[in-house]
Amino acid sequence: MLTDIEIAQTAKLRKIREIAADLGLSEDDVESYGPYMGKFSDEYLKEIEDRPFGKLILVTAINPTPAGEGKTTVTIGLGDALRRAGKKTMIALREPSLGPCFGIKGGAAGGGYSQVVPMEKLNLHFTGDFHAITSANNLLAAALDNHLQQGNSLGIDPKRIVLKRCLDMNDRALRNIVIGMGKRTDGVTREDHFIITVATEVMAILCLAEDIEDLKARLSRIIVAYTYQNQPVTAADLKCVGAMTVLLKDAIRPNLIQTLEHTPAIVHGGPFANIAHGCNSVRATKTALRSADYVVTEAGFGADLGAEKFLDIKCRLAGLTPDATVLVATVRALKYNGGVPKDQLSEENLDALGKGICNLGKHIENLQQFGLPLVVTLNRFVSDTDAEIDFVRSYCEERGVKLTVSEVWAKGGEGGEALAREVLRLLEEVPTQYHPLYSAADLSIDEKIRTIATRIYGAKGVEYSPEARKAMTDLTNLGFGNLPVCMAKTQYSLSDDPKLLGRPEDFTVTIREMYVSAGAGFVVAIAGSIMTMPGLPKVPAAERIDIDENGMTVGLF
Repeated sequence: MLTDIEIAQTAKLRKIREIAADLGLSEDDVESYGPYMGKFSDEYLKEIEDRPFGKLILVTAINPTPAGEGKTTVTIGLGDALRRAGKKTMIALREPSLGPCFGIKGGAAGGGYSQVVPMEKLNLHFTGDFHAITSANNLLAAALDNHLQQGNSLGIDPKRIVLKRCLDMNDRALRNIVIGMGKRTDGVTREDHFIITVATEVMAILCLAEDIEDLKARLSRIIVAYTYQNQPVTAADLKCVGAMTVLLKDAIRPNLIQTLEHTPAIVHGGPFANIAHGCNSVRATKTALRSADYVVTEAGFGADLGAEKFLDIKCRLAGLTPDATVLVATVRALKYNGGVPKDQLSEENLDALGKGICNLGKHIENLQQFGLPLVVTLNRFVSDTDAEIDFVRSYCEERGVKLTVSEVWAKGGEGGEALAREVLRLLEEVPTQYHPLYSAADLSIDEKIRTIATRIYGAKGVEYSPEARKAMTDLTNLGFGNLPVCMAKTQYSLSDDPKLLGRPEDFTVTIREMYVSAGAGFVVAIAGSIMTMPGLPKVPAAERIDIDENGMTVGLF
């Protein structure tokens, strides 16, 4: 059996200009980054601004487990299946981060015969977007420390600096550091921190900005620190917004690649859903909606994280309305939620399936709260039995939702045709009644957090650390109480405890830290022990990645 990377490396790709031509684009509309990747031109993005949107299909999933759910794989396969059905279709995905690629995942471009390609370039440096974001963030950090060194005319309190440096790599040793050691000319000595690039506000801003002007305005509002008088200091105060924008002027343009079946795919931006808002860029989604009749996109991790943020943050801020939703699950993951060890998931176990399927049930309820037409799809594994699939089908039907079975990993778009038919039926027969979960303007920060915790997670309540409670009061007094909330929480559980599987009950969500991403336009609430700079596992995926004697990359999944 071929691995994902072997399948990708043996695929016959079409030139990116041919993919663009299928969409009706001219050679000038896409700037090539090699033969198989490109960026949309500024001229094309302006040209299509008044075009109507196509249909927007959101793919989300149950809480991820070590068994794997295959959300990206299903997203790609559904796009290929819709194109097989004769529909003008595009896929809109996030870019992979180097951190997980060399940490746990080893790659993030789909799998099997449902992938976006070129897989190696996408998983590694791609078109340089993440490097530009890293550089822009760290330029701002350098300007801040230079301001301290040059006299600190703004009166910044070094103990109240909130901007962190970043790196697109998992490196726990950089979470808490001391900088400015050495001579007086080497800078002001202070405690500093690193976060992973995908958790930065610059990443969030790039993914929410409508255009260059909006990008500059959002960058200018980034709060980097507070003065001794408790007043916020912004990137605009440090006078480096123009330089940051120059670094990001190409990165803000969406990237175009293709699937193994040559379906056009926009892959752009990559905020994590457990520590950021978890969606590809607004520009990418809107470009796809203006260029195709059907757009399939995904939101990171489970529906309690990525989908909630897609619907409460991205759609709210960008004026988007999803037309249908696909909820991905696997029999194996549901059995894992029912207490079956990972090495026994291939064995039929209806009792465990019955115990773990409550996780799927909660996600169905959550998505229905947003008024979205919904279909559940099982990403099928060879070990799944007919009895197990029928069990899940009956469970979904009892809740008024149809189940389809996806085999896109093994069959590509052909394996997603049943899902595509159901999605098209929903689009034709069930109008969306999408609405956000809460009113951002009418509720306090505390009320918004409690709404998410109780209605989406199923918590009985919320507790705040003294630091988080003070921050909430300060942010409200500074005028940020009317912003939506971005929850940073473990992806492995509906709760803030990764060990509580299934559908936890009678638990409390603990908010230990809170801050505002004023440029992005949301308040971040950090729950439990979630880290904004991940660490490497005991055996990192990097140990398996290499170049063989033919110059080919091996070890990327």
